[in-house]
Amino acid sequence: MTKHTKKKRSRGRKNLLRDNILSLFIADPLRLFNYKQISSKLAIKDKAGRDLVSTILAEFLKEESIEEIRPGKYKLNADRVFEQKDLSGTITGTVDMKNTGKAYIIPEDDSDDIFIAPNNTYHALHGDTVKVQLFPKRKDRKPEGRIIEILQRAKEQYVGIIEISKKFAFLIPDSRNMPVDIFIPVENLKGARNGQKVVGRITDWPEHSKNPFGKITDVLGKPGDHNVEMQSILAEHDFPLSFPKNVEKEAEAIPWKIPAEEYKKRKDFRNLWTITIDPDDAKDFDDAISLKKLKSGNWELGVHIADVSYYVKPGSLIDEEAYHRATSVYLVDRVIPMLPEKLSNNVCSLRANEDKLCYSAVFELDHNAKVIGQWFGRTVINSNRRFNYEEVQKIIEEGKGEFAEEIGVLHQLASKLRDERFKNGSINFVTQEVKFKLDEDGTPISISIKEQKESNMLVEDFMLLANKRVAEFIGKKRGQQKPKTFIYRVHDTPSPEKLNTFIEFLGKLGYHLKINSPENLARSFNDLFKQIAGKGEENMIETIAIRTMAKAEYSTENIGHYGLAFRHYSHFTSPIRRYPDLMVHRLLDHYLDGGSSVSNSVYEDKCIHCSLMERSAIQAERESIKYKQAEFLLDKIGQEFEGLISGVSKWGIYVEIIGNKCEGMVRLQDLDDDFYYLDEDNYQVIGSRNGQQYKLGDQVTIRVKKIDLSKKQMDFDIV
Repeated sequence: MTKHTKKKRSRGRKNLLRDNILSLFIADPLRLFNYKQISSKLAIKDKAGRDLVSTILAEFLKEESIEEIRPGKYKLNADRVFEQKDLSGTITGTVDMKNTGKAYIIPEDDSDDIFIAPNNTYHALHGDTVKVQLFPKRKDRKPEGRIIEILQRAKEQYVGIIEISKKFAFLIPDSRNMPVDIFIPVENLKGARNGQKVVGRITDWPEHSKNPFGKITDVLGKPGDHNVEMQSILAEHDFPLSFPKNVEKEAEAIPWKIPAEEYKKRKDFRNLWTITIDPDDAKDFDDAISLKKLKSGNWELGVHIADVSYYVKPGSLIDEEAYHRATSVYLVDRVIPMLPEKLSNNVCSLRANEDKLCYSAVFELDHNAKVIGQWFGRTVINSNRRFNYEEVQKIIEEGKGEFAEEIGVLHQLASKLRDERFKNGSINFVTQEVKFKLDEDGTPISISIKEQKESNMLVEDFMLLANKRVAEFIGKKRGQQKPKTFIYRVHDTPSPEKLNTFIEFLGKLGYHLKINSPENLARSFNDLFKQIAGKGEENMIETIAIRTMAKAEYSTENIGHYGLAFRHYSHFTSPIRRYPDLMVHRLLDHYLDGGSSVSNSVYEDKCIHCSLMERSAIQAERESIKYKQAEFLLDKIGQEFEGLISGVSKWGIYVEIIGNKCEGMVRLQDLDDDFYYLDEDNYQVIGSRNGQQYKLGDQVTIRVKKIDLSKKQMDFDIV
């Protein structure tokens, strides 16, 4: 072998070794290594090899690829290396931040989550959309990377407690997903006093600063106060606490009276029998139903929806504010409306015995509720009576009362529509909701379970009919003509991974699903719900079934609605409280007037925004329920209740109290009769000595141990 060949091989070995050593540092960027540890990891045992490792480490140190943290102990200089090295490409995703500072990135393409070490988060926060540089994949390890760019911040404001010292203050965020406190200069306190709940906004985050800088925008008040906590929930989810004055002023300028010329432009339904059916405490009446017997013996059914689009024009201040909010938010004790009160509760609301402008879907139905004909357009109505659900339910059950004959017909038609829907594969999800009775201070006196009865379903079935038919009218392909851009409410089929996990879980409880076709799967779900009705595991299985499903959302891309088994479905029936419905009214009107197709990309962006705001509203509503449940149990510490085990984890057993759905945790460390471990595969915890099992769905007696209102946490003991 020539000298030249030996030198070439030596250089080749060294270059390969350099790459391997650098890969070790990149794969574990927080860890300190010495030359012995690196040699061991690379299976280098000879002295010459170890000397070469030391030489390469010295070169890396000179090149600033690594840093010597302690004598002989080196760590990756991430900023320097990642500037120079093209690794495994980049992905875009959403940050799932933990309070420890580490994060996981949920990629847009639904691939595996990416782990991000605390020193590689690039000042990103929970929910942000970011670009991630991937590290080389390591065997049997979760993909890892580092955030290199923040594409969009998820939040504008943060809620927490203000802690003030002489020269500065910190906002301590309530959110468990916020790993840092916000530094507040004293001149930016806005009058806040030490220990108060406040809303703050990040103004700057210097590159080498551990904490972001911010300012206080709202002082909410004393922690634990009922009103303060409800406002905190809204602010935490970026919902405004009031309408801007210029928006209120624009709303006040809208006239109450309908102009005479407007009546001439619309179909007049004022002389038809028309009613509204809503919850007893509702003030915003979106929809009304009319009924008329035709000479043919068929029925004319009118679904009349408040014509918000007449009052709220594109580009107006009210419209911009409504789009920003995208939805009304329903907390336990209040509604945060999408529109100012003058519109939501008065001008637009379909109050009885008042002329009201509507956008209507009118159907001719035969006695089997088959649609014979339909018409969409602008109308004026005058509702005969405002009913609540309880009144209508009583009439359905007893067959007597005011307008009993008309309500009986509506009930029959709705039942036939419902039967047809289930026959076609609609899934009958029955979720339990809680209803609070509050005293004048907003304190919960009692909690009960809302029952979904025929009166609720009657309204729902007619709204589903209108939503479906409007979507079909625009979205059905006619010949070679491509459907015009429209807004659909879509629901995808369940992901195979989630479905398989659910099926495996059901199998352990003795239940099964048929998954050979979407139709059979839907029927299997309905059969399952019948089988579990009234059993201990009913609520738990229904909850997990819903989590198994894809989330419904708004989109211009029509993939159908799996849960309802509709190929076309939209939201047309609630423009007072949902911005997508207002857009649907405008688009329908535009197309009925012969307008050309609107921009798909513009409306898809609007759909994404509305879907995100809807999820935030749902989360805020859930948090308000959780807070009120914790408040309800506050004076019941030491009392015993019957409950169902609703979840298990390595920390403890979750138990939901029967009758009020208050869910708390029994910590495993508090089960002092044995050492319990998690049997994750079988959804149970097991005592290591006595073999005692606590399994998902089991009924247990609990004692209320501790309530932490600020964290909305309830701790129980098993009796």
